[in-house]
Amino acid sequence: MSGDGRPLRISVFGAGSIGCYVGGRLAAAGAEVTLIGRERVGAEIREHGLRLTDLHGADIRVGASDIAFATGPESAATADLVVVSVKSAGTPEVGAALASAIGSDTVVVSAQNGLGNADTLRAALPEHVVLAAMVPFNVVHRGDGHFHQGSEGDLEIEQHPAVRAFAGVFDDAGLPLHAREDFRAVQWAKLLLNLNNAVNALSGLPLREELSQRSFRRAVALAQREALTLLTVRGIAVAKLTPLPPQWIPRLLTVPDGVFRVAGSRMLAIDPHARSSMWDDLEAGRRTEVDWISGEVVRLAAASGADAPVNARLVELIRAAEAGGNRHWSGDALLADLRSQRAPRKPTGKRQRN
Repeated sequence: MSGDGRPLRISVFGAGSIGCYVGGRLAAAGAEVTLIGRERVGAEIREHGLRLTDLHGADIRVGASDIAFATGPESAATADLVVVSVKSAGTPEVGAALASAIGSDTVVVSAQNGLGNADTLRAALPEHVVLAAMVPFNVVHRGDGHFHQGSEGDLEIEQHPAVRAFAGVFDDAGLPLHAREDFRAVQWAKLLLNLNNAVNALSGLPLREELSQRSFRRAVALAQREALTLLTVRGIAVAKLTPLPPQWIPRLLTVPDGVFRVAGSRMLAIDPHARSSMWDDLEAGRRTEVDWISGEVVRLAAASGADAPVNARLVELIRAAEAGGNRHWSGDALLADLRSQRAPRKPTGKRQRN
């Protein structure tokens, strides 16, 4: 509820899988939610409403009349909170649109992949509270208004007094917000886990099936180790988002399949339907966010006077897949390709504060 006792007005800018799932859960909890997205999504919701399920058995229905849908930013004019969940490439355009649409008291939350989207929104909205958030779980769109949470995890958000005004409705929605002071460490931790997105998309397999194969896991471990080396040299902190510290995850990924089936299931629950958002983008013919995931490691390497050949190669392979190239790599072939990349230049050792 808002301070004057009315339902919180929340606009979700980016009605993709994450946006529809989070917005739908908030609407089911009593918030006044407007989804902002493409008309084809609006038509689907008007016909079917929303069905929101998860790997733990939740099955929530939101009728078409219980959630608003719009295609333009003007619908956010009276929002108390705007959750931005568009792809990273669209962030500058969304920031400009919100600058002319929302009131000065509206809080904006960037629930997006990558590291710099909240900063991009802050530059466009200098008078607003803009907070970064992290959605750890995967959501699959099954059609007919059905969105399924296929992996576990709780939402993380930058620590700020403004969070108190809307934390309650997120709790009621079963999406508790965990406030973190060092949020850049959280973002890097999520990005390390997301380095699997490119591997999953190139495999063409559901996440659980891909991760059941040691060769694919070894490919992910190569990308993670490359990133962790750079982060360690630069003195950049990485948060612990799973029961295992991030520095130990590459080692877990390389263990034999039988060991991983036991140990990996304890680290992160994934149901058989889950796929990466990058696979989803390739399937739909959309440009992926690889530049904001593996590409972030490449940029960190360049800033360190070093190279990140494994992550650079993953960017190349995803770009090729976007253009119609191979999207069904075997684990052995992908691992051999990544291992064949030249040895990286070592980082300079320049440290930075985050």
